[in-house]
Amino acid sequence: MPLEEKIEALTILSRDRDEQIRKKALETLYDWNSQELQQVFSSPATHPAVLDFAVNYLATGREDLLEALLQNPRLPDDLREEIQSHLLPEAQEGTASEAVSPPLEAPPQEAEPGEASAESAERETLIQKINRMSVVEKIKLALTGNQESRIILIRDSNKIVARAVLQSPKLSDMEIESYASAKNVSEEVLRLIAINRAFMKSYNVMRALINNPHAPIDITLRLLNRVNEKDLKGIALNRNVPEVIRTMATKMVKQREEAKKVKLPGKH
Repeated sequence: MPLEEKIEALTILSRDRDEQIRKKALETLYDWNSQELQQVFSSPATHPAVLDFAVNYLATGREDLLEALLQNPRLPDDLREEIQSHLLPEAQEGTASEAVSPPLEAPPQEAEPGEASAESAERETLIQKINRMSVVEKIKLALTGNQESRIILIRDSNKIVARAVLQSPKLSDMEIESYASAKNVSEEVLRLIAINRAFMKSYNVMRALINNPHAPIDITLRLLNRVNEKDLKGIALNRNVPEVIRTMATKMVKQREEAKKVKLPGKH
């Protein structure tokens, strides 16, 4: 199971009604390798529910995790404000004296009693259910399922399943943008996004592809012409993208600056 799915699964289990399961999942998350947690929390592909859990129950008193969350461009504004206004100052004070102890368990989900148990049970077994599905069942789920299902299926090793996700009529622009920027999807997925005219009408999707270090160079090179000057400068400085992309972006910035220079009229 990929790292992102492991953390997501533990997040789900940390809300389990069984106290032993809940505590074991939380203890595992608290002891998890810090660098791997930072990788997941800073990734735009990480599910919002995982980010919410991290801010409220896992990153308290841990400046490294809070900084990783702040680096995530898809971190909701309310969580970003909570970190910057309250949690990060407390974490910095804690490192100067003593670390803040994490909570023993996460509060239960806020929902009606009848809904909570059914929704929690469904969420807890989603990854397991998908892993047991046949290819045909996965394709059907990719086309008709919800966003949580698509987030898992877009990373499926079977290209047909991942392709079906991109054909879902329920796809939102934000989902497509998150897939375009994801580093844990296949090159095939990134190519399919790039050749889809409807997807590429979104400037954010195009920009996400160019800034994705795993996107095919032959595609991202062609897209550079459509980038505005501000983002082009950002790409030229982005050390995560291939050198050839940075070099071309730098060259194009200079060309545009030269073209904007106004020639002084000659003296008469």
